[in-house]
Amino acid sequence: MIDPGQIIKAFLILFAVIDVVGSIPLVLQVREKAGKIYPARAVLVSLGIMITFLFLGEGILQLLGIDVRSFAVAGALVLFFIALEMILGVRLFKEDLSAPGLTDGKDDNKVYSIVPLAFPVIAGAGSITTILSLRAEFDSINILIAIVLNMVPVTLVLLLTSRIERLLGRVGLIVIKKAFGVILLAIAVKLFAANITQLFPNG
Repeated sequence: MIDPGQIIKAFLILFAVIDVVGSIPLVLQVREKAGKIYPARAVLVSLGIMITFLFLGEGILQLLGIDVRSFAVAGALVLFFIALEMILGVRLFKEDLSAPGLTDGKDDNKVYSIVPLAFPVIAGAGSITTILSLRAEFDSINILIAIVLNMVPVTLVLLLTSRIERLLGRVGLIVIKKAFGVILLAIAVKLFAANITQLFPNG
């Protein structure tokens, strides 16, 4: 059942996790290496990854003997540390964004649009974990709509990265990143509290 309230909440949570505005410096770095990026390719691949995990992720968890609420608690912890990264400006998660094995061929910029731009910058571990965690609280259709809606700002940022950077400046980007970090921290705490009590109902 489509619920505007759930869509808005899921959209804001995913927007904070994807943090495409805060990723502008990284997008610029990728574009500098590749010479050119393909926003449509990056958006479609990341959208496909997130939708796949939305509908198949729970089945994979069941295959492993893990229930959604347990995963939601684990996901809340991941979101908590991502929020700390954003607020404190520290690096807790180490990801290889160098796309090893690429050569200087004509298709390199197309590959860069997928790795690392689509994954893990847009559809990274945080986004995937969040999507699976949201399944514990929201209907799949509302999460799907929120994912698709999030691709709108992602596309705009990829198309207008240089202009946004000049408009906000380095300080502006830092302020936005920390503000969304605080929001994400509150979301992580709420998600943890809502699901940990379901795991221990008699506690």
